[in-house]
This record gives sequence, structure tokens and C-alpha cells, in this order.
Amino acid sequence: MQIGELAPAPGAKGRRKRVGRGIGSGHGKTSCRGMKGQKARSKVRPGFEGGQTPLYRRLRKRRGLSKASRNIGIFRRSWAEVNVGRLEERFDAGAEVTPEVLLERRIIRKLNDGVRVLGEGELSKALTVRAHHFTAAARAKIEAAGGSAEVI
Repeated sequence: MQIGELAPAPGAKGRRKRVGRGIGSGHGKTSCRGMKGQKARSKVRPGFEGGQTPLYRRLRKRRGLSKASRNIGIFRRSWAEVNVGRLEERFDAGAEVTPEVLLERRIIRKLNDGVRVLGEGELSKALTVRAHHFTAAARAKIEAAGGSAEVI
């Protein structure tokens, strides 16, 4: 088979309806628009409801977003999350943990909107952890082990 022999499946492509080309075509005179009426004469704009107050004017206006809606949609933050138990496994005592080091060691895959340290697991080593956000439990565990939690 050659590229010039390719064709659509039989019946897949129909001919364009040519209207207003005389009575013999079957689509002459009124050009398939019926007899009288608004739709026979000209276009009706989208959203027109025959003079009735249209939907976009019946609904109230909503301006801006509430504080409650900040966690949905465009304002939602996507954190790269790390548990303190994971830091215990992967780092030696006295190490400095930054988002760049976490990416380098493949502990997180993507930085997203920042690194968030969670309090799952135990920590016995003193680490200096620099991240964008810490949960209260994570901060308490890091400082109890003799380390420091610094917000970037």
C-alpha cells in the first residue's frame, strides 16, 4: 500500500449540503430554513432566549473569592511532602537538609510549591532542616533530637 492509496472508510465523509441552488437541488427556495420566523430570517445570537431574561442576567454576580476558597482551584498549594522518619533513614547526624539535597537524593521527585516536613516516624539524629513549611509535630521532633527547623 502506498501513501497515495490511503482513503477514508466508505461512508465516513459525506458531501457538503449546498443550499439555495434552485428547486431541482431539493434545497432551493427557503434553503432548508422552513417558512417564516426569526430563525428563517437571520442569525440568533448564542444565549438569546426569545426575549426572556437570559440565564447570564438571571444569576447573581460573584466577585472575587472567599478565604475559604483559597484551598481549592488556582490557589491550592501542592507541597512536596517528607516525613521525619525518612530523614532519619537517609541522613547522618549533623547533616544539613535542604530542598536541593532532597531532590538530588531522590527523596522528593518535584519541588512543586515547596517542601513540607511532616511528623510521621521517629528522629534521633540532630539535623538542620531547611524547608518551606513544618507541621507542629515535625518541628517538635526535630528540635527534641537536638536539630533545628528553619523556614525558608
